[in-house]
Amino acid sequence: MSASCAICISDCGRKSAPRSKWTRPDTKFHDSRILPAQERSRLADVLGSATFSLPVPSHVPTRPEHISSLIVEAQPGMRTQLRNMLAISGMNKVQFAVSAGVAVRKLKEARFDLILCEYHIGDGQDGQHLLEDLRHHAIIPLSTLFIMVTGERQYEKVVGAAELAPNDYILKPFAADTLYDRIERALAKRDAFLPAYRLMELGDIPAAIDQCKLGAANYLQWRIDFLRLQAELHVAAGQAEEAQHIYEQVLEMRAVPWARLGLAKTLFMMKKFGEAEEHLESLVAESEMFIDAYDWLARTREASGKLEQARAILTSAASVSPNRVNRTRRLGQLAMELGDVEAAESHFSEVVRKGKYSDFRDPEDHVHLISAQLGRGATAEAEASIRDLEKSMAGMPKTKLCSALSSAMVHTQTGDSDKAKAALDELLASRPDLGAVSQNLKRQLAETCFAHNMEDEASEVVLDIMRTSSDERTMQATRKMLEQHGRAELAERLETKVREEVRDLVSAGAAKAQAGDYDGAVSEMMNAVRKMPGNPHVLFNAALALLRHIENCGYNERFAEQARQLIERVRVQDPANPKLPALTDFMHGLFRKYGVRPEQG
Repeated sequence: MSASCAICISDCGRKSAPRSKWTRPDTKFHDSRILPAQERSRLADVLGSATFSLPVPSHVPTRPEHISSLIVEAQPGMRTQLRNMLAISGMNKVQFAVSAGVAVRKLKEARFDLILCEYHIGDGQDGQHLLEDLRHHAIIPLSTLFIMVTGERQYEKVVGAAELAPNDYILKPFAADTLYDRIERALAKRDAFLPAYRLMELGDIPAAIDQCKLGAANYLQWRIDFLRLQAELHVAAGQAEEAQHIYEQVLEMRAVPWARLGLAKTLFMMKKFGEAEEHLESLVAESEMFIDAYDWLARTREASGKLEQARAILTSAASVSPNRVNRTRRLGQLAMELGDVEAAESHFSEVVRKGKYSDFRDPEDHVHLISAQLGRGATAEAEASIRDLEKSMAGMPKTKLCSALSSAMVHTQTGDSDKAKAALDELLASRPDLGAVSQNLKRQLAETCFAHNMEDEASEVVLDIMRTSSDERTMQATRKMLEQHGRAELAERLETKVREEVRDLVSAGAAKAQAGDYDGAVSEMMNAVRKMPGNPHVLFNAALALLRHIENCGYNERFAEQARQLIERVRVQDPANPKLPALTDFMHGLFRKYGVRPEQG
């Protein structure tokens, strides 16, 4: 019997009237097994997970007849049984998804209050991966409950080590009353966190932190969970030491894996890679289920320049959890960096195969596969991959660019310079949106241009990389690429040019503000953002210009939203910026001055 057939539903054989009221559980209840879905900021590089950018609805349903539910379950019999369970509790607004892909599409189209998800969805998919995708891509809001249904006794170890955990999980077999009670508890907990969620949605991290402190004092049964969210908010604000203190405080009370992982993250933020590596190695050694610890250990080793060791630990993670496309993609990238083109081809072939029917597929994966195939001289296979790219990714925004670049790469390999240059000319003449592609792909484009002595075109692409990138690893890889093409002095010259551009742009905006021309300052700095959307110094000063305008000219809703978004982008790109907390406080001080607060209720 499969795990999905193991539920014992004591109520399904008889008709039962819906419950007449939706009672709240005793506030003294505390189930230490339950680890809630704690949301993260856009700080993908630090948190490894996603965002709290979706708005929390002003009215969140709590009565059963108003709650909309999505059941994610591959087996028809189980879908029916779960629907019957919900109906017994008065919840009749139910839809179904038979796979992760169907669930993603439904959740993009409509908002649900509750997701009931089977852990083993089928076809190599599981509910934990679906939850991570939904949070990472901001598909569901903070107020949506996600409850995992599983017969997997080991799931407690999975959820205990996960960066993103469901609001609750229920082990099979269980009765309808059990499901009802667990939904009640999850709703009560969600309601306690809603004030913090609303502040997070507004981007008011300082106030959200204060709300977590208040929640920890008022809801003792969820104190640890409020501390967890508070620590993550400190991480989002670039306040590594404050987060470290909270994680250490939690570990004094209970040795929970997520707190140990969080502590390692704060050490990573402070660039204490050796200490972070020790903590993460300890976590990995204790249990093969600590998958997020594997990923963070690999990231830490990469930051220390230990690429081969990073690849080794990611390979171990893939053997335990083989279905994560992002991990397989990273293995392919590391293999290419290490010169192992055969391994890179194997990894990217798997990424392309798994991603073909995914809602999150990316045409760039084909380019990386083609690069690996060309690396071992497999021109015919590379040409076949181009045809597959054009067929399977037709209509996607990046497909034309990726196809043209791949064709140029193949022609370069076969020595047909005229065809390669023609493909590049056609690509560049279309004025592609380089802001939509990765820095790796831009480097590949620059390399291909250099190979055909298209110096000006290649230099423009490199300038785009330098203008839109802030992390040192990307800059080092770009310098290395230029050195390999005998253009080390060009790297220095272009970096100097970008620094001068930044200085001139910021100075022009500052001069306007000092002269009292706040409209002009905003215009100058927003123009600078369009030129350098990935430069944290430009983003920071653009946000400051917008806030100075509000301070001196009155509240402007559009400027306030732009400032908030810019500050979020600075958090992603420069989380350790020492001026960021002061800028955030300044913004929310202005919001409070003008009475701008998240919706209450």
